[in-house]
Amino acid sequence: MTNKKMGIRDIEFIIKEGEGLTVEFKERYTSKIDRDIVAMANSKGGFIVLGVNDLGKIVGEKLTNQMKAEILSLGRNCEPHIAVLRASQIDSAVVIEVPEGDEKPYSCSSGYFRRLDAVTQKMSQKEVRTIFRETTDMCFESLPSKDFNFEDVSLVRVKTFLQEAKTSFRVNKNNLQSFFSSISLYRDSKINNAGVLMFAKDINKFIPYSEVILGAFKGVDKTYIYDRKDVRDDLLTQLNESMAFIKRQLNVRSEIHELNRIDIYELPLDALREALVNALIHRDYAMRGTSIHVGVFDDRVEIENPGGLPFGLSPKDFGKTSVRRNQIIADMFHRMAKVEKIGSGIKRMRDFMLKAGLKEPHFEMTNFFRAIFYRNPEYSLKPVKDKGIQKGIQKGIQKGIQKSSEKVLRLLKDNPLITTHEMAESLEMSRVGIAKIIKKLKDSGQIKRIGPDKGGHWKAIGI
Repeated sequence: MTNKKMGIRDIEFIIKEGEGLTVEFKERYTSKIDRDIVAMANSKGGFIVLGVNDLGKIVGEKLTNQMKAEILSLGRNCEPHIAVLRASQIDSAVVIEVPEGDEKPYSCSSGYFRRLDAVTQKMSQKEVRTIFRETTDMCFESLPSKDFNFEDVSLVRVKTFLQEAKTSFRVNKNNLQSFFSSISLYRDSKINNAGVLMFAKDINKFIPYSEVILGAFKGVDKTYIYDRKDVRDDLLTQLNESMAFIKRQLNVRSEIHELNRIDIYELPLDALREALVNALIHRDYAMRGTSIHVGVFDDRVEIENPGGLPFGLSPKDFGKTSVRRNQIIADMFHRMAKVEKIGSGIKRMRDFMLKAGLKEPHFEMTNFFRAIFYRNPEYSLKPVKDKGIQKGIQKGIQKGIQKSSEKVLRLLKDNPLITTHEMAESLEMSRVGIAKIIKKLKDSGQIKRIGPDKGGHWKAIGI
């Protein structure tokens, strides 16, 4: 949101975009909009549009001097005071512009409110203390991205987003700034990091550590990897590529329902998709040198993102209190119908797994958040009968082992004093896995030990 005066084209655009984190529709003016004013100030600021129903149809509202005075008074009566930027008559609608507050939390006579996607939601005192304990810290997604401008934006990705959001608005170079402003990606003449993560042509140029690392492993640890893919792209592509990778690794059975054949994956895809979206929305993008990791093992699928529980949220509140680390990114995924309005993701994951007759997912929270989905041994560990498929799997495993061995050899050549721990971190493998590879290399005569176990080193032979 910027301080420029809005026009008819701007309001038409906002209405076409629909309600979201920074947009609320009201058919008529009532004094209860003080709740929405507070919610906007406690979140990212935004627009309250009077004279538009929930379906985005303009029903009309007229701004009188008395109404304008009452709206400004509602803001002043909040605690602390909220200076409503302006209330304007634009065509047949009334637009109220509310700034993001810098003295959070704000309250009105009805209590404390916040925006959660397209919903104004009342907060408990505990949520107030949790969410706004450190109001001086600015979230990474809201920070302006240095040197990033509209020439670095991919119109193709913007159009893909609009298609996913099922909006009829047509974006082009001329209205791109208005589009970014309306969804909190552009402020004070700068595009923020959320805009980069969603729409940059080359994310790696501006946020090089934003990536998803996908790996499929033989067994129950990271010793043998037979498939890997690194996705350094916009967040929607990261979601789609991750889902495609996981689907490729899972077993599928088919059932006939009436005349239709239905493919059923051994793990419910909806639960995995929910976990991936959760990882993208809740990841702490300020943690440099970290990535989202997806691991497919014989017995489970793990999805891990940097950033544990938000500050002040205790484990006993997990799954009950909804706190979104990245509100703007969450709003973008909500607009694309990739996430529910109210934070019910954890419950939905559990429900999907239980409905499929599987064990509930397990969640671990440290500086990272990990969701673990256990595969059904009846399907995941059953031997493959098709010899062609079995041969292909074995070939993939052997290829993965060979690549890992070559990488270990290269590390030993470049740095003979490198430790097992350092190799494990460099190759993102377990130390047990590195030890097994070193043993195979030793037994095959490709490396030899120089000196004692402590103080000596391995020497690569023949490379």
